[in-house]
Amino acid sequence: MSRIFLLLFLSFVFCVVVHSNSCEKPIPWKIADKARYDNYRLYRLHLDTEEQVKILQELEEKSDSCVFYGHARHPDQNLTIMVAAHKIAEIVDLFERYKIENQVRSYNIQEMIDDEWDNVLPEGTPGYQLDWNHYFHLETINQWLDLQLNNYKELSSVSLGRSYEDRDLRGVKLSRKSGNSAVFVEAGIHAREWISPATSTYLLNQLLTSTDPRVKDLAENFDWYFFPVVNPDGYVYTFEKDRLWRKNRKPYGFCRGVDLNRNFNSSWNGPGSSSDSCRYDFCGSAANSEPETAAISTWIKAHAKEFKIKTFLSLHSFSQLLMFPYGSSADKVDNYEDLKTIGQKAIEALGKKHGTVFETGSIIETIYPSSGGSSDWAFEEVGIKISYTFELRGPPDSPAMFILPANQITPVGEETLEAFIVIMNEAKARGYYNDL
Repeated sequence: MSRIFLLLFLSFVFCVVVHSNSCEKPIPWKIADKARYDNYRLYRLHLDTEEQVKILQELEEKSDSCVFYGHARHPDQNLTIMVAAHKIAEIVDLFERYKIENQVRSYNIQEMIDDEWDNVLPEGTPGYQLDWNHYFHLETINQWLDLQLNNYKELSSVSLGRSYEDRDLRGVKLSRKSGNSAVFVEAGIHAREWISPATSTYLLNQLLTSTDPRVKDLAENFDWYFFPVVNPDGYVYTFEKDRLWRKNRKPYGFCRGVDLNRNFNSSWNGPGSSSDSCRYDFCGSAANSEPETAAISTWIKAHAKEFKIKTFLSLHSFSQLLMFPYGSSADKVDNYEDLKTIGQKAIEALGKKHGTVFETGSIIETIYPSSGGSSDWAFEEVGIKISYTFELRGPPDSPAMFILPANQITPVGEETLEAFIVIMNEAKARGYYNDL
């Protein structure tokens, strides 16, 4: 490494001597091709009128310098957007002209990314150093899974298949008693949501090691399938190239990636998804067009009955929501009241741990229309009636968005565990696991 920097220094000196003022400072090779968000601003908007909604819809359609977190849909709506530095003056002018209420939630996204990187342990960190005070590269997570497999005879390795870039979609099964109903825990389907894989490993660790009788009961009386990173290509890309990347990495023309949580065979290409391959919510060329979603779907459909998979839990961030189907329609599922009641009890238990406030309801009620999602698919196509999606910390107006500080991993894990306990016990009390 020292030789590389010596060569860079000598090239810079040569450039100064030969070209004088025409030369620029060399960029270190390791960061030269990383996406940066210097002076990008995060705005929280409130839309009051149809005119404001239409102008924001047009802005999303035409601008490649504004990133929308959700879509403008109706008056009396809050919306978060990120604006590139060179477009700040224009966006402020737009807000003023159309009297759009706005608040700057962050003046420099890159500062948050740089601060977060202080709590990312380096690539090559061995699995035994994994903890819940830092974020980790995929290799370390996989090595940690290997260590648990070696240490606990009740764990077995599970592979769903391979990603587009030929990475293993790997997970583990925890089973301490035959005949149990099973829970499928999906995490990391959106690459930038680092708190999701971190929370999944925290929860698995608690099921393996906790002395809390409530947790021991869950570990004893349910089988658990944990998949910490079901979008491994995207996850790796967030470490190496673009911290805010969301999709997988399959190319479509000159753009790359499909939003895997819009690619399942449930109202595919419906509301809340896009057929434009350059959009963040691109749904793919067909339902299950992506190797990752195809692998998840094929595996669950093949094994749901045999393994008694009666619960599907998906971990996302952010917004502090506990959601259930549907995302594509305002129609209520047949067990809506049960899911609503269980969800309410779960978020009350979650809130008692650290005071974090969640809301619960169907996906379309709580966040926005969303078609082709894994939770709807598990409910609709596989018949898994206890199907929830968590949007973990922070709140909807969070300035940190997906860049949640690592010191919140443990409290997020602790409060999410409380919700898991309630969901499983309440569903059991209502007879959802009786027909085994």
